[in-house]
This record gives sequence, structure tokens and C-alpha cells, in this order.
Amino acid sequence: MLEVRDLHKRFGPIHAVRGVSFKVERGEVLGFLGPNGAGKSTTMRMITGFLPPSAGTAIVNGHDIVSDTLAAKHEIGYLPENSPVYGEMTVVQFLRFVAEVRGFHGVTRDARVEHAIAQCHLEQVRLQAIETLSKGYKQRTGLAQAILHDPPVLIMDEPTDGLDPNQKQVVRAMIREMALQKVIVLSTHILEEVDAICTRVIVIAHGQIVANGTPAELKARSPSGRLEDVFHTLTIGDEPVRKVG
Repeated sequence: MLEVRDLHKRFGPIHAVRGVSFKVERGEVLGFLGPNGAGKSTTMRMITGFLPPSAGTAIVNGHDIVSDTLAAKHEIGYLPENSPVYGEMTVVQFLRFVAEVRGFHGVTRDARVEHAIAQCHLEQVRLQAIETLSKGYKQRTGLAQAILHDPPVLIMDEPTDGLDPNQKQVVRAMIREMALQKVIVLSTHILEEVDAICTRVIVIAHGQIVANGTPAELKARSPSGRLEDVFHTLTIGDEPVRKVG
């Protein structure tokens, strides 16, 4: 389980994240939805321990990301918006490198790498340099490093951004398959992503949660029944918005 408790982040005078709290259980795919600059990526970086919160914390399978950082990080797989990969390495070389950083060696390392390659459908590019891959295959390589240690919690920032429709279909199918055994949180500003893979949605605007429910519950807030209209209503305006739902 992932529990986020009253997270705040300040950058000088800018209060970027304002008291974000939520829980996600195994089997859920939580869509973290909001416009650019809403605080999605900042919140995810705090949850994963890449950015210290100004206040609050996240509990990852019983481990506090602030006071028990290493143990909490062990439970997390993280795919940042711009996946960090070494372009000159082949896919196999990169994944072996990540496996060794994670503490796997020898037969165990190779088994982890092969499983991740199979799970992310990277067989045909396994010996190809990452810098020569298409955006879709690069994204799958980033996802493979995130799941290499079989984490119970998977955090993904804009996992299908910039992919073509066919690539999006492949990545979404992979996420749906993995969701059966994991807690999954993904941020997006692509509304079609919500209908495609999310079981629950949090909308964030001006660093605050303004809605929390299933896609159907959010759509029911608008006479049109369109998520686009609900999103627009919840995220417009220049002042911090009131938390609802």
C-alpha cells in the first residue's frame, strides 16, 4: 500500500504542493491528473524520495520515505518523465548495470534482466544501443529498469507522453497487466489515458487535490458526462482552489 500524508513543498516563496494526501491499494491504477505546473511531478519526486518534502511524508509498504528512505525506495519502481538511460549502452548492458546497482549479481542478475526484457517486449532490440531506439522502445527500456527488482509500488510520470498511438497501446497494455499485482500511480495530462487504464483519478490544481474518485464519478459531475469538461472546471483560475471530493 502507498499512503501519502499531507505533503507540502515550498521553493522559496512558491508553495508548489499544498497538503496532498491520498492512499492507493494493490490492484489500483491511480491517475494523477492535472495541467502543466499543477504539482504532479513535484509530488511524485517527493513520494519516491528524489525530493525532500517541506512537510508531510509518504508511507510505502510500511516504510516512511523521510525517516526510512532506503527501505522505502527498495519498495518503489520509478519511471521519471524523462527516463534516465545511457545512450551508448545496449538495452541488455543498461539493464545489467541497473541490476547490479540494485544488488543483483550473477545468475540472479541475468534472470532479473531477462524477465524485465520479456515483460516489456524488448527482445528484438536487446542488443541495440539505446540512443538508436525509437521513443517507444526507449520508454519501454525505462519501464524495464523500473520493474527490474519487482517492486510492489510503481510510480510513473507521463509514461506515454510523446508516443504514437501504437506505442501508447503497448505501454498501456503492459501497465494493465502489471496492475494486477502492484500499486500503480501514474501522472498524466492526457485525458484519454484516464479512460484507458485508470481505476481511480486524483485531479490536482495549484498544488492541491481538487477531486478524487473513479473516472465515472468524475464524469458524473458534468451534465455533458465528459471528463474534459470536469477537468476544465476544476483546474481553471489563478487562485488556489478549494479541495472537494
